[in-house]
Amino acid sequence: MLPTARALPNSVVNCTSSTAPVSASLCTTPGAPAPLPPPDLPFSTILSHDEARATYFAARLTKTVPRAASPLLQSAAVSVPLSPGNSIGVGNYVTRINLGTPGKSYSVVADTGSSLSWLQCSPCKVECHPQEGPLFNPSASATYRSVPCSASECDSLESATLNPAACTMSNVCVYEATYGDGSFSVGYLSKDTLSLGSGRRLADFVYGCGQDNEGLFGRSAGLIGLARDRLSMPSQLAPTLGYGFSYCLPTTASSGYLSFGSNNPGRFSYTPMVSSSLDDSLYFIRLTGITVGGRGLPVSASAYTSTPTIIDSGTVITRLPVDVYDALSSAVAAALRGYRRAPAYSILDTCFRGSLSRLAVPAVDMVFQGGATLRLAARNVMIDVDGSTTCLAFAPSGSVAIIGNKQQQTFSVVYDVGRSRIGFAAGGCG
Repeated sequence: MLPTARALPNSVVNCTSSTAPVSASLCTTPGAPAPLPPPDLPFSTILSHDEARATYFAARLTKTVPRAASPLLQSAAVSVPLSPGNSIGVGNYVTRINLGTPGKSYSVVADTGSSLSWLQCSPCKVECHPQEGPLFNPSASATYRSVPCSASECDSLESATLNPAACTMSNVCVYEATYGDGSFSVGYLSKDTLSLGSGRRLADFVYGCGQDNEGLFGRSAGLIGLARDRLSMPSQLAPTLGYGFSYCLPTTASSGYLSFGSNNPGRFSYTPMVSSSLDDSLYFIRLTGITVGGRGLPVSASAYTSTPTIIDSGTVITRLPVDVYDALSSAVAAALRGYRRAPAYSILDTCFRGSLSRLAVPAVDMVFQGGATLRLAARNVMIDVDGSTTCLAFAPSGSVAIIGNKQQQTFSVVYDVGRSRIGFAAGGCG
């Protein structure tokens, strides 16, 4: 640490005075060199320290001062398993959380496109979809409490769900979370103790206690919101773990993870998050190019930015701007021209007879602003839709481009919200 400047005293010590009991080490002749250090500190050590100090100044002028290695500066991380939701009837990825005191475990969908987390709750006053395991029972938790309408969390619901809050006759805040497929959850805004991984606890976790939950939630107990709003799970965990999270979306043959907190930044290539007035809770990024077999698609650079692009864990199939999709479809079809074409399958129109394992799929790279690249394996490019047909796992969109979970599979993806960037690293989970 550099010393701070101190003012000289009003009078200088007179070393020749017999009335001032001063240390001999303070008494030097004006203009004389400083005394040599005591003999127990080798001069070679002083020179070593001196060189380190000079190196420090050089680093300081180039803004590269090294960080301390103290554990006090290391934000702890907590990780939970992440797995495909096929077994409980959803195309998203699911994890488990513990809620309440004592904690009970629940299987929930992980969703980067949502902010508010919610669970189905008894007594389920209107309707609950069938779920794996029992409903959460608020009356059985010693730490449960409902959120009043006057609370700031209730005021935040409109930005988190895009729907205004309501209020019961007993002054309990009511949330309404709606989704693009027509599914919805309505219930009481609540607080309770959340537990993740190996004992990491968050008191007063804000979530929805669902009393009317209808739609395509499979047999999940609910949903955890990973978007950027203040009510999202990453935002609520940020004060203790840092504002960020990462995941690896596994195949059915591997196991993945969802981790909150610190990560190894050297593993990742990053692209900046892009600000958008359309929705400041979603994760917008900029796609700048796609190559097939090492060759760029024959489209203009502006074709990639003709629609906004978001990255999302819940969307399965990647959507691309129409011109970009058409060029990608043509390039992949040309590379696979030796294989029999198959009819379109739902929204997938570039399909072939046979299974993925029998196709010589070309290498496809997705390049983002700053150079971050997803180098897609065959399993990220094509998808088996039944026993005899595989299709290109992309579709066109004229309104919003979406980097879906099929293309993210097996990559480690870090959402470094604190630094407003998203990173990719290959080989995250097999």
